[in-house]
Amino acid sequence: MNIDAMLAAMTPDVYERLRQAAETGKWPDGTPLTDEQKETTLHAVMLYQAKVARSTEHMTINADGEIVHKRKQDFKKELAQPEDDGSTIARFKQDDI
Repeated sequence: MNIDAMLAAMTPDVYERLRQAAETGKWPDGTPLTDEQKETTLHAVMLYQAKVARSTEHMTINADGEIVHKRKQDFKKELAQPEDDGSTIARFKQDDI
């Protein structure tokens, strides 16, 4: 199968299922992946991260095909800056309770 055609057909839902299977070694129904399925699934996830998602998350594959490594300082900056992506319900400081 052509890689570009495979990536074009892969929906975000399929990507998430493949990513979960690669992480856990099992399909969502609990069936273990064979060695060949593990390899193929991992390749598909890495390709999707690099070409479609253009992920900048820690330990994912970026558009250049390299693993994204973040420093502790980068994580602290992300936590210090509240993201208003619509999924945050509330943020509290430690002394607010």
